[in-house]
Amino acid sequence: MKFTSGIRTFLLVSSLLGGAWAVAQDQSTQVPADNTKVNQRDRNADQPTADQQASNRSDRDITQQIRRSIVKDKSLSTYAHNVKIVTQNGQVTLKGPVRSDEEKRAIEAKAAEIAGDSKVTSQLDVKP
Repeated sequence: MKFTSGIRTFLLVSSLLGGAWAVAQDQSTQVPADNTKVNQRDRNADQPTADQQASNRSDRDITQQIRRSIVKDKSLSTYAHNVKIVTQNGQVTLKGPVRSDEEKRAIEAKAAEIAGDSKVTSQLDVKP
C-alpha cells in the first residue's frame, strides 16, 4: 500500500514539475517588452513624471481620490488600475496604457469629476 501511494505522489509531483517546466519554456520564447518610446517621452523635462508629484496636501488629496476611484472600479483592467496620476498645482496628468477606449474615457471622466474638466491632461494610450 505504501508503495502505491509513493508512486501516486511521485506521479503527481512529476506532472506538476513538468507543467511548470513547460510554462517556463513558453515564457522564455516571448519577446520582451520594448518601452523605449515611452521612456524617451518621460525623459522630456516638459512632461510630468511621478517623481514630480507635488507634496502639498491638496495635490496629494486629488491624486489619492482619483486613484481610489479608479481602483474601486472593478470593471477596469489591471492596466487601468495602474495608470500614473501626477498632480501639480491642481493640474492632473494621466499616463500609461489602458485596454480600450472605454477605459480611457472612464479614467478621464473620474479624474475630471474630482479635479475639474479643464484640469486634466490625458496621455493614456490604448494597448489592447
